[in-house]
Amino acid sequence: MSFSTLAQLEELLLRLRLVDPAHLQEAKRVLGARVTVDGLIKELEILGAITSYQSGVLKKRETEGLRLGGYKLLYRNASGSFARVFRGSAVDSAQVVAIKVLRQRFVDDPRAVMLFRREGELGKRLLHKNIVPIYEVGSDGNQHYFTMEFVEGGNFRDFIKIRKKFSPTDATKYVLDIAEGLEYALSLGLTHRDLKLSNVLLSSQGVAKLVDFGLAGQDASFAAIDDEVDRAIEYATIEKNTGAPDNDPRSDLYFLGAIYYELLTGQPPYEPSKRREDRKLFSRYRDVRPIRNLDPSLPRAIAAVVDKLIAIDPDERYQSPTEVVADLRKISGTAWSEPDTPAEPPPKLAPVIICVESRAKQQDALREYFTKHGYRVLVLTDPIRALNRVDSDNPAGVIFIGESLGDEVVPVFQAAVKRCKRKGVPVILALSKKMGSVAEELTESPGGRVLKDAVTLRDIRHALIEMREAKNV
Repeated sequence: MSFSTLAQLEELLLRLRLVDPAHLQEAKRVLGARVTVDGLIKELEILGAITSYQSGVLKKRETEGLRLGGYKLLYRNASGSFARVFRGSAVDSAQVVAIKVLRQRFVDDPRAVMLFRREGELGKRLLHKNIVPIYEVGSDGNQHYFTMEFVEGGNFRDFIKIRKKFSPTDATKYVLDIAEGLEYALSLGLTHRDLKLSNVLLSSQGVAKLVDFGLAGQDASFAAIDDEVDRAIEYATIEKNTGAPDNDPRSDLYFLGAIYYELLTGQPPYEPSKRREDRKLFSRYRDVRPIRNLDPSLPRAIAAVVDKLIAIDPDERYQSPTEVVADLRKISGTAWSEPDTPAEPPPKLAPVIICVESRAKQQDALREYFTKHGYRVLVLTDPIRALNRVDSDNPAGVIFIGESLGDEVVPVFQAAVKRCKRKGVPVILALSKKMGSVAEELTESPGGRVLKDAVTLRDIRHALIEMREAKNV
């Protein structure tokens, strides 16, 4: 389905409830007689009424991918070979959810559709604090999806990149969370079959939650599309070479041990690889360096649990998640955990700043300087895209380099201050000496500051700190 005229666009936006009438009228008022299809889409982005993802779909004059059932698709969060995951919201309640959508190349394959829906229906049965709940399994036309809790936080792969490793106390707590989730699932006859760092989410409250039970239970049913979805090769490799039965619950425990190993040391027990040939090498999983050889300071009780989890012979491994839970609960109260010391807060990613700069040399300078001072730096050339990222990235500030904006300096700065005000995000505009006349057209506000003349990166950073402190951020 597509559209071509301004009237069709307006009708579409209201019918799909992508925007409310007030936002639509405000965008048209700003544009006045200059309103066009592309102009209206751009202005709605600036106002924050639609996201960059939605804008991208609309600019192609398409409608598919904007709504699924009773949900609006806001951003694409992740993309795999079998499905994509979006951040979405319910049209009626505005509840934020994660929406997993089967990729288009599988929608005409009845077996793939059945397996995808099976994943969702199985997930609806799993109601546990350490498993991400699935709410609804549905279809809209030829698109198949299910909705899940949207976990504010991130997966352990992301946290390891920033945190490097976790204390024995924290690592044990999170692995205990995972083991309790596995124990509950197994009580219903289900195993995970794809356990890895990226399939465990850490909520902002510090709770580890399992996600993606797509291979739960009888994974042999995935054989028909295994070459395409390319999942769980690791499980098949260790089971084939150790004589373990299909769907062995102890296989989950091996990969739980691999997660524990990396949380404690910051290093995976075996070399990561995307190559199928490497992942099929049995020696990769058999010849793991003992964890205390890597870090002799680790408590022996913890090392013993890790070693037993990753024993290559399944008979020497823990035999059930319940056994793992029992041992982790025992050691979590021992002296090394310092029970009288307050637990560390959930790890936080470094604050994000969004910089708008089009010149390559200046982009590199911004990245290097602000990264050195503890920020994650997102550099964009398009100011509209930058403003759209405010909602999804919740940055510590947005920085515009005036010379990269050309004649758009004044309207961009004004739109940015207006857009960021409701999120409490500081906006800084850095002007060069030759842009002095532009500065006279701009009015500063508590949320927006104009720096002029010989501005240094240090000046920008200090202004950002001052603005954030003024807001008690």
